Amino acid sequence: MGELRVCSVLVTGANRGIGLGLVQHLLGLPNPPKWVFAACRDPEGQRAQELQNLASKHPNLVTIRLEVTDPASVKAAAARVREQLRGSGLNLLINNAGIAKVNSLDTETLESMTQVYTTNTIGPMLLSQAFLPLLKKAAQGSPGSELSCNKAAIVNMSSSGGSIKDVYLFDRAPVLSYRCSKAALNMLTKCQSLGYREHGVLCVALHPGWVQTDMGGSGSQKPPLTVDDSVRGMLKVLCSLSEKDTGTFLDWEGNIVPW
Repeated sequence: MGELRVCSVLVTGANRGIGLGLVQHLLGLPNPPKWVFAACRDPEGQRAQELQNLASKHPNLVTIRLEVTDPASVKAAAARVREQLRGSGLNLLINNAGIAKVNSLDTETLESMTQVYTTNTIGPMLLSQAFLPLLKKAAQGSPGSELSCNKAAIVNMSSSGGSIKDVYLFDRAPVLSYRCSKAALNMLTKCQSLGYREHGVLCVALHPGWVQTDMGGSGSQKPPLTVDDSVRGMLKVLCSLSEKDTGTFLDWEGNIVPW
């Protein structure tokens, strides 16, 4: 299996959980990216302390203020990254930021559904639109015509909870808006794969597994996967992706997840 070799990567929701784990592992690669952009709502705040500690040790780590539901914030983040890259493109956009709210069919509300959908589905759409020029630039500057994450890719962090066929853990996880938002994110990924292929951009939806994070571990049962296990697996999967994988829905081990 090859090694992930990218010059630049941006991770949203990077101050904790899977996002922070991705940043840590990217910085620890044998050939780390020239630039790792770690985006979150308040990179100078108390909830981003670990990210700040990392940034003090790694000059190639740039923290970015980003609210994924705010178009002005998205535009400002893209301008900040473009300025830092100084004419180069962005190889990898990882849309990881997401939220979940515990609501069933009986208790779901307009406000909850709107908030979750805006963060989990519309946010990745806005980010992908804003960063497409930089992704296209990276693709144009990479040798060969084959799609890969080393060239240019959008990775949308999905969930098996959004699988319409499986409806994973339906009885134990009453997160209706989360499930709907991830099913919609999967369709967005498929559409992006068809629309962005001509620009040399690979698009994939990834299920990180049921992971021990603030969001994943909020119920009564302990999730089976650590952040390290999940992130290590996902980075291996990203290394192996090629033309045939664009528009697919895979888990952290590279297995196909049913739509």
